[in-house]
Amino acid sequence: MSQSSGASHTIRACLAGYVVQAIINNFAPLLFLTFQTDFQIGLEKIALLTTINFSVQLVVDGLSAKFVDRIGYRASAVLAHACSALGLVLMAVLPAVITPFIGLLCASAIYAVGGGLIEVIVSPMVESCPTPPRKKQSIMSLLHSFYCWGHLGVVLISTAFFALAGIENWRVLAILWAIVPLVNMIVFCLVPIYTPQDIDAPAIRPRKLFKMKVFWLLMVLMVCAGASEQAMSQWASAFAESALGVSKTVGDLVGPCTFALFMGLARAFYAKMGERLLLNRYMMFCCVLCIVSYLLAATGIPAIGMLGCGLCGFSVGVLWPGSFSTAAKALPGGGTTMYAMLALAGDVGCSAGPTMVGAVAGVFGEDLRPALIFAIIFPVVLIGALVIYRRTSAAEK
Repeated sequence: MSQSSGASHTIRACLAGYVVQAIINNFAPLLFLTFQTDFQIGLEKIALLTTINFSVQLVVDGLSAKFVDRIGYRASAVLAHACSALGLVLMAVLPAVITPFIGLLCASAIYAVGGGLIEVIVSPMVESCPTPPRKKQSIMSLLHSFYCWGHLGVVLISTAFFALAGIENWRVLAILWAIVPLVNMIVFCLVPIYTPQDIDAPAIRPRKLFKMKVFWLLMVLMVCAGASEQAMSQWASAFAESALGVSKTVGDLVGPCTFALFMGLARAFYAKMGERLLLNRYMMFCCVLCIVSYLLAATGIPAIGMLGCGLCGFSVGVLWPGSFSTAAKALPGGGTTMYAMLALAGDVGCSAGPTMVGAVAGVFGEDLRPALIFAIIFPVVLIGALVIYRRTSAAEK
């Protein structure tokens, strides 16, 4: 197998890895009302399933900087997919064996370990593949687009399954979804593995990395990228309900699907055109577009509000993968520690963004419009960080 052929197989396995992450993040929320009905679990407890999922992923992000290099990327990839598959199977099995809520909580924690590991290892593996430097940015955007396509696939396929087989057979679908990480786990046992240690650049020790100003600037980029994305994404269902006047069930489908579709299209577009665009300038343009989208959503006019939701999905599409590519270019010797910390920063932003929007909405009597205007702060800060980074890079040159 040639090096280029081996790299293409590795990249495909990594693309499938993000589909796996989309499954474990977005399948359970489709069943929240079913859990409430079948197991008599209150919504406040059901919300803990999401909290546990992302909290465990945050912990894994932080710890992986220490153990991924020790056990190796192949072992980490296999472990990640094994945990993802096991968690999905246990979600179907445990509620019938032990207290339903405890069973769901355990399953969420187990597949969250897989999700956290996938987020940490997949991007550096793709970045380390032997591909031309200019092409890496496009491949990184393509990689992250597969999370969006996975999200869409989970919602659409699950909805079709429930319509045909009945929602009461959700356990069967959970086990069927577990086949995806199980197959990809076998693939990762066979494909070549590329790591940051393969990059021809001096390694930066963690202690030195944490003292570098550019590293903390990159962390700000990731926090703002995650917050800009999820501040809208987590409220997309509410936008659909208020803008279209549909039921909550339909809103749960229309809002997130619209957002995920446009975000996926944005990443696919950059994957196609990335070699012709300057990443820093394109990210600034997308930040401005993000500001416009929040203002449109805040108008309160139904059609314009939905336009703002879709436009926001497109505008934030490049911010997360673009921040990873910027970091890889700025600190090529950052290694696993850098990527783990970037994933941690991104997840902090994903958690903080919607939380702050919800808090501001609460202050204004559950009105989302002023909260959306407040959310403009995330792309504004991101623009400032990009300007400082460009000036710093120019000064170093």
